[in-house]
Amino acid sequence: MGAQVARVARLYTCGLMIRWLIVIFLALLLVNGLHGWLQRIGLGRLPGDFRFRLFGKEFFLPVASTVLLSVVAALIARFVKL
Repeated sequence: MGAQVARVARLYTCGLMIRWLIVIFLALLLVNGLHGWLQRIGLGRLPGDFRFRLFGKEFFLPVASTVLLSVVAALIARFVKL
């Protein structure tokens, strides 16, 4: 009986993990598709978005934009869940 419970718990956890991976993948696709529009409205140029060149390559760390998008997503999720 204990082995069956453990197997069901593993399957449930695996299902949740796969679901979250799909959500993250879809979110990345959405952000990638909206990248040009998001730059036009100012995301990516906020204070706290770092762009630097290292070894001839340009790196971009959008810390402030990520925090802003996370807050907006949380608010949308809260209102949709009503």
